[in-house]
Amino acid sequence: MELRKRKPGKRLSFADKKTLSSFMETSIDKLKRSGRIRTSEAYRSTLTSFMTFMDGKDILFSNIDADLMEAYEDYLHTHGVSMNSTSFYMRILRAVYNRAVDKKITRHRDPFRHVYTGVEKTVKRAIPSSVIKDIKNMDLQDYPTLDYARDMFLFSFYTRGMSFVDMAYLRKCDLYRGMLSYRRKKTSQKLSIKWEPCMQAIVDKYMRRTSPYLLPIIRNISKEERLQYKNALTLVNRKLNLIGKMLDLAHPLTMYVARHSWASIAKEKNIPVSIISEGMGHESEKTTLIYLAALDSSLVDNANMLILRDFV
Repeated sequence: MELRKRKPGKRLSFADKKTLSSFMETSIDKLKRSGRIRTSEAYRSTLTSFMTFMDGKDILFSNIDADLMEAYEDYLHTHGVSMNSTSFYMRILRAVYNRAVDKKITRHRDPFRHVYTGVEKTVKRAIPSSVIKDIKNMDLQDYPTLDYARDMFLFSFYTRGMSFVDMAYLRKCDLYRGMLSYRRKKTSQKLSIKWEPCMQAIVDKYMRRTSPYLLPIIRNISKEERLQYKNALTLVNRKLNLIGKMLDLAHPLTMYVARHSWASIAKEKNIPVSIISEGMGHESEKTTLIYLAALDSSLVDNANMLILRDFV
């Protein structure tokens, strides 16, 4: 297998332009310039992972084969990377490879035919309303960072499972005449939420008169805002994990649990899927059904228990 290590400052030859790294760097740059920051970050993390596996050595597209991708998959598994994360990296690499094929940089050899590129059913993330109430009633006044994480979790739940990135960019002007209106960062879909006292209580608690933002996630508008949001999310999820342990929860508590829990509780209250879908800002009910399908297996377990009673 022919490997190439690019030297800093050296002008790329035509052959070098056929390497995975140089091609992905160009793709990442285009994504950034088009404003697709999250996608560019996904490409960057994938490239970093693969180049670590390759010990920093670049590779020609013509040398990417099924054996190499199987070796990369084994590498990810031995380093504790989950099946879904492994599939995430593989799907991005496959998209890049297919684009290279379209541009006649290499011929198609189907190097991903033996690696996993599906999506495993994730562990149930929702928690019942009783646990939401336990979280709300915790006395955390002596632990300000835990208190802050709890409030961000509750705000997400109160606002129909709003994502943390959307919370971060909420502006005071988005709240007008009792309605909170914003566009989802992920889909640009516009959503409106009736403002409730429980939401106002959290906003009042962290009100900063000089900030244009509704919540204290982006604290310095003169610095890189996206980095502040990502650092805040890391902190909040770490503190939520501690709160989950304090409550002896079976699975880690994260911001994403608030979103799943809102959907789960809505389902329990027999709210139609179409309403849940609209409330969560899903582009289709199919996405909502995927959410709901894995939320709670206890009903099925109880049904099975009733059936098996006759055989015990």
